[in-house]
Amino acid sequence: MAKKLEEYVTTIPDFPEPGILFRDITSVLQDPDGLHLAIDGLCEQLKDLDFDLVAGPESRGFIFGTPIADRLHKGFVLVRKKGKLPRETISEKYDLEYGQAEIEIHKDAVKPGQKVVLVDDLIATGGSARAAINLIERLGGKVVRAAFVMELAGLEGRKKLDGYDVRSLIVYPGK
Repeated sequence: MAKKLEEYVTTIPDFPEPGILFRDITSVLQDPDGLHLAIDGLCEQLKDLDFDLVAGPESRGFIFGTPIADRLHKGFVLVRKKGKLPRETISEKYDLEYGQAEIEIHKDAVKPGQKVVLVDDLIATGGSARAAINLIERLGGKVVRAAFVMELAGLEGRKKLDGYDVRSLIVYPGK
């Protein structure tokens, strides 16, 4: 019997602090069957969707988004940490647990009216996903779906993406 995607995720108790169950995506990436299941699952979520581009936040959004874009013959848009892209960019700040972060995309990465799917490994608090969506929309794109490998439902990241079509392959109830 084939393993389920959840079985490739390693859970590490009490990391980074007591009481937290850390869901480690690297064990999915290290196993060819786990990686294949994750990519297949995300592609399945997009198979009947009309869209033009896949956008992926640094760094694991690159890992999952690029093969999806390739398989579905779509372009791929990099969403990077500030200062990493060589051409003219726009940027967006978002809140972290202790401070702020800033991401950016090339100013010409999304054209007005293009339909975009955001792909990442995890939705937790939703801050980075919301910031990426804001960047895409500022360029005139329309986010038609946000697809994640894992979701930590206890952190309520979906609330920041209210009004968007959000899909997750695995949903963990806690933090």
